[in-house]
Amino acid sequence: MDYVIEYLADYGEFLPVLAGWHHGEWGYLHSGDTVEKRAERMKAHLGVKQVPTTFVALTDGEPVGSASLVGYDMESREDLTPWLASVYVVPEYRRRGVGSALVKRVVEEAGTLDIETLYLFTWDRERLYTRLGWSVLERTEHKGEQIVIMSIKP
Repeated sequence: MDYVIEYLADYGEFLPVLAGWHHGEWGYLHSGDTVEKRAERMKAHLGVKQVPTTFVALTDGEPVGSASLVGYDMESREDLTPWLASVYVVPEYRRRGVGSALVKRVVEEAGTLDIETLYLFTWDRERLYTRLGWSVLERTEHKGEQIVIMSIKP
């Protein structure tokens, strides 16, 4: 499968699509959130070589996944910054390397920004991130769920 990973800033027309994906996947974590509110917040991601920024994976000019570099991803851990967040691949493109490529692209971006440590949290993808070079920082609870916080040196 051929795909490219680009800045969302260069494909801003896809921001509503990504906002819909993200809201559908994680909206339950933010009571009162809407797709429209998420899209409005994501406008801050329409830049390059900055935090926040979002990358989009494209196949034949259509979005199939995304990942973000954000300042904070857990209100309870604002001491850790910045974060890999919102890694999403549409179901029919999963298990094809798109998610791994998105993660690697965010890590690469962090490196170009001279970020010393990048963080993420996951409920269920610890093995994937370990395979990509991430290390477990701690296991904790977040919004009633058991999670693992991981880190990497870009």
